Amino acid sequence: MSPKGDASARILSLEDEIRILRTKMEQLFLQEKSFTSENVIEISSLLDLKINEYMKGRPVGK
Repeated sequence: MSPKGDASARILSLEDEIRILRTKMEQLFLQEKSFTSENVIEISSLLDLKINEYMKGRPVGK
């Protein structure tokens, strides 16, 4: 597989991770009924990191 193919697979994997983390964060919010609970903040912070990683891997202009 070419390096470009590896990058595409990595971005798809990040998209999956982001979707999973977002779902977990939404579920935790519903359980905790708080955006400021430690668990929700922890998942939110990880989600932010993954979104930033995803955005860095995207070609400019898309």
